[in-house]
Amino acid sequence: MGMRFFIREIRRMLQEDVPEGTTALGEISRRGMGDPFKVLIATILSHRTRDENTNKAFQQLFSTYKDAKELSEADDRQIQELIKPSGFYHVKAKRIKEVSRMILEKYKGRVPSDLEELLSLPSVGRKTANCVLVYGFGKPAIPVDTHVHRIVNRLGFVNAKTPDETEFELMKKVDRKYWMDINELFVRFGQRICKPVIPRCNECRLRSVCRWYQKFGRQIYEKNRPRGI
Repeated sequence: MGMRFFIREIRRMLQEDVPEGTTALGEISRRGMGDPFKVLIATILSHRTRDENTNKAFQQLFSTYKDAKELSEADDRQIQELIKPSGFYHVKAKRIKEVSRMILEKYKGRVPSDLEELLSLPSVGRKTANCVLVYGFGKPAIPVDTHVHRIVNRLGFVNAKTPDETEFELMKKVDRKYWMDINELFVRFGQRICKPVIPRCNECRLRSVCRWYQKFGRQIYEKNRPRGI
């Protein structure tokens, strides 16, 4: 099956489950707040936390500071307090200040739109850089987080050990016109249906073509299926 099929079916499932749903980055982008700098900071905040925590920390931070200059000069403890809902706030506050300072000093306050330059920023990896390209600049890229990595490997669409390997495989196999859809749809799908521990296979349109379901999920589904069905 091709990516067009997976995107179509996932979109249908999400429409049935939560029609108006979106990721934290999608929400930030669609509200018109999705300038590249805010997307970059939001992506840092989103590491290892839930979307609602990212949103809360983001709103608190940018209600106090508006740009890279103000954040680069901000008090560390105040940043930590504002972003506390996102977790790991000591580390994230340090990264936010470092990134803000470099953007101000090296790029005159403007986030670069080139992948390699984004990767040169402190603590910015491929997922973060690609999120900035997609949600901040509207450029085709494939941000691969744990959800995207898990799902495309479960489906058997790729066979990769790390998110970076998954990204490179997807870049080879998927037409560029679908790249910008992948993160938003697959993250929502991973949050709602194809969950890490007990995925909702009985509600999934893709189980008939899912390698993981054929190997493991069928047993889980049969074990938890209501009697008489």
